[in-house]
Amino acid sequence: MTHAAGGRRERTKAANRAALIDAARAVFGELGYQGVAVRDIVRRTGLASGTFYNYFPDKEAVFRAVVAETGAAVRRRVRAARASARGFPEFIESGYRAYFAAIVEDPATFAFLRRNLDVLGATGLEHEVPLGAAELAEDLAELVARGVLPAVDVDYCAHAMVAIGVELGARMAEREPPDVDGATRFATDLFLGGLT
Repeated sequence: MTHAAGGRRERTKAANRAALIDAARAVFGELGYQGVAVRDIVRRTGLASGTFYNYFPDKEAVFRAVVAETGAAVRRRVRAARASARGFPEFIESGYRAYFAAIVEDPATFAFLRRNLDVLGATGLEHEVPLGAAELAEDLAELVARGVLPAVDVDYCAHAMVAIGVELGARMAEREPPDVDGATRFATDLFLGGLT
C-alpha cells in the first residue's frame, strides 16, 4: 500500500464520519433524539446503511459525537471572548455576545441543542453545552481569586448564566431578525445589576 492510498483512505474515513455527524446534527435538530433512528441519519448522507456502524456503534454514540464537536467549537469561541475581557462587565458582555452570535451564524447547531436539552441532562452531557458551565465556573473562580468579582457561589452563578444564555438565545433565535445586541445587553445588564 502506498502513502497516497493510505492518505486517501484516511480522508475518506474522515469525510464519512463528518457527513454522519452533520446529518445527525440536522436530524436530531428536526426530530429530537427520541424521534430519530439510525436509518434517518444515514439517509441524509448518501452513504450505504452499514457504513454508519463502521464509525458509531449506535445512535447514542453519534449523538455524543455531535454534542462533543458542537460544544467544543462554540465553547472555544466563548471562552476566548471572555479571556480577552478587561474586567467583569466586559467578561459578561463578551461571553454572551460570542454565544449569541454563534447561534445566529449556525442555526442548525442551535436547533440541535434546543431540541435536545432534556436529553443532554439525561445522558450526563449537559457539561458539553456550548456555554460550558464548568469552564465558566473556573473562569469566575479565577476572577474571585483576583478580586475582580466579589465572593459568589461560582457554581450557582455559572449555571444561572448558562441557563439565561440558553433561554435568551432560544428567544433571540425566534425573533426576525435575531437581535444579538439586544440579547447581549439584556443578559449583561441582568447579571451586572444582580451581582453589584
